[in-house]
Amino acid sequence: MEARIDKWLWAVRIFKTRTIATDAVKKGRVMINDVLVKPSRTVKPGDIVKVRKPPVTYSFRVLQCTQNRLGAKLVPDYMENITPQSELDLLDVVRISGFIDRRKGLGRPTKREGRDLASFTSDLWSDEGFDFDDDDDDDDDEI
Repeated sequence: MEARIDKWLWAVRIFKTRTIATDAVKKGRVMINDVLVKPSRTVKPGDIVKVRKPPVTYSFRVLQCTQNRLGAKLVPDYMENITPQSELDLLDVVRISGFIDRRKGLGRPTKREGRDLASFTSDLWSDEGFDFDDDDDDDDDEI
């Protein structure tokens, strides 16, 4: 049995929608047996499918073909993840560096930055030394 690569990628839950799977194949992010393919290319058992989702290139061995979306528990019966450990280690590096290398001013402030900002603004806008009460009773008579 054979199945279209875009349908198979969607069916085994590599991509969330079939449209996203088709777009990935069109953009050259999917290879079968190290050859770039079109969305209509069929996949058969034994093929090695490589999917590039930066920064990682995942590799899967096709065990069975299907055109229907599978439950997550059934996916191991249809494909085997053979991605090298070196590629998976890249995910950990990116996840860790995402917190460390965040440039100042980008995204939401961290809890610590929020506390620093709150203490700075409370010191800056405190009303010590200012008298905002209207003590002039003379102005009321003119109205």
